[in-house]
Amino acid sequence: MLVSVLNGFAIGFLLFILAVGLSLVFGMMDVLNLAHGALFLGGAYLGATLAGSWGGFLAALGFAAIGGLLAGGVLSLMTEPLRKRSHLDQALLTLGVSLIVAELLIIRFGDDPLSAPPPPGLDGSVSVLGAVYPTYRLLIIVIGAVLALAVYLVVERTRVGALVRATVADREMVATLGIDNRLVKVAVFGVGSLLATVAGVLGGPIYGARPGLDATVLILALVVVVIGGLGSVRGALVGALVIGQIDTLGRFLLQDLASFVLFGALAVVLVLRPQGLFGTPAVAR
Repeated sequence: MLVSVLNGFAIGFLLFILAVGLSLVFGMMDVLNLAHGALFLGGAYLGATLAGSWGGFLAALGFAAIGGLLAGGVLSLMTEPLRKRSHLDQALLTLGVSLIVAELLIIRFGDDPLSAPPPPGLDGSVSVLGAVYPTYRLLIIVIGAVLALAVYLVVERTRVGALVRATVADREMVATLGIDNRLVKVAVFGVGSLLATVAGVLGGPIYGARPGLDATVLILALVVVVIGGLGSVRGALVGALVIGQIDTLGRFLLQDLASFVLFGALAVVLVLRPQGLFGTPAVAR
């Protein structure tokens, strides 16, 4: 049971790294980006290709960060003409991008799943309260916790975060102050995409890299965002940890009903609090 709980934290923090970018882009910039899972898959393939040494692992993180920023900028420019149209139009555009990226990755790497070993020194196990647990997953927990604190402080306690929140609340008023709100959107989109590709590299040793992984993680990220509340860093963290525990413990205790337990929790939250645990009714609408 202890191992399952720790796995829930590891998966939860990994989902947070993925989902917080989706939450910020959707909740703050009002853009539904269904290409988020494809960005994660691209990072996973990058990690699987370069993994095997600390140099390769760090290089994969660096390339993933640069690629995520560029991809976010391109997606921001592509969705800008659809800003005043419905979310369905944005979903269709980004879903099309996701399908194209996934097919290109299959053409490049094939249909066979690829494994991404952890860096040397992190491929062993340690004892935690008498239970043997992988060292790399403990690192994911630490990275996720540090990143959660960093994102929260930037969004809630800095002038940059205040500018982003102001752009969400009243784009026209921000524009009258001489600030190009399109640049704010590009920056948020780029950071969100960067987090998705980096999450793919970090998640490679856990999930591997395989066709269809993009859809799996996208669904989990959307569930996290809906449960936590759009645009809320705290909600993304709590939602990710809740889903991590439900998914892991569900597979441990009720293996055949794990998916029903996961989406059952989503249904309960939607019935009792449609805006999510930390969302606001205005954002939910």
